[in-house]
Amino acid sequence: MKTLKDVKVGETVKVVKLHGEGAVKRRIMDMGITRGVEIYVRKVAPLGDPVEVTVRGYELSLRRADAQMIEVE
Repeated sequence: MKTLKDVKVGETVKVVKLHGEGAVKRRIMDMGITRGVEIYVRKVAPLGDPVEVTVRGYELSLRRADAQMIEVE
């Protein structure tokens, strides 16, 4: 299983499934990250947290723990 945390800078991936429970999953979905949407990884901070991505035309920073819940292909 490949997650958003494993994606390298400059790659574009498609969301397959969101893992996680309740409020956390809801927050990720509220940010526009839903199944089938494409995510472009722009930057990763020097220590790996946070990950900066472009999704649905806007820039978003995700914590590494949240990125690990997003399964991609």
